[in-house]
Amino acid sequence: MFTGIIEAVGEIATAQAKGGDLRLRVKTRGLNLGDVHLGDSIATNGVCLTVVALPGDGYWADVSVETLDNTTLASWASGMPVNLEKALTPTTRLGGHLVSGHVDGVGEVLSRHGDGRSERFRIRAPKHLAKYISHKGSITVDGTSLTVNAVDGAEFELNIVPHTLEKTVMGTYKAGTQVNLEVDLLARYLERLLLGDKAAEPAKKSGSLSMAFLTENGFNRGQ
Repeated sequence: MFTGIIEAVGEIATAQAKGGDLRLRVKTRGLNLGDVHLGDSIATNGVCLTVVALPGDGYWADVSVETLDNTTLASWASGMPVNLEKALTPTTRLGGHLVSGHVDGVGEVLSRHGDGRSERFRIRAPKHLAKYISHKGSITVDGTSLTVNAVDGAEFELNIVPHTLEKTVMGTYKAGTQVNLEVDLLARYLERLLLGDKAAEPAKKSGSLSMAFLTENGFNRGQ
């Protein structure tokens, strides 16, 4: 688990094809690895990766086909900056929100413009994630815990203060940039809980939440 508060910006050193998937080497720059051991997790642009080697200036991690298919990782190249955060501990301040490091989908930056001393970003999420994104709710973008300022269908807006622009990779974003998105954990679990006993049925029968389902089960009483 993570908090979405970025500790350092590292750099992709090497991405090697290995046995059908990928082995990745990350230079950690300002991230203190003194308390990191083999098998520990480090969120890398929001992707929870397991440390398999510690060469001294960073770490190596193996990346599965599943991760390559559902994140931006397949496009990472040598020299690319990445957000880094070590896994939280019982004494870690929860400055952001609870983040699993399990990316839900890839979004796209649509626009960016100045808003006072901040920058306003508009991002399009995959349609299947739109129902989990709410005004003033939390979302993780490339591992950074952020507050949603506006929602319009599958598109949402973020107001990013100068500190975040300086201390994360968001300063490099432009229209067309692909980003890893993780929706709020509570939103995902709430949907599953509301299905009740139907959650145990095969997907083709249980489906997902709909207005008909909510009405049938007393959640939509109208006026």
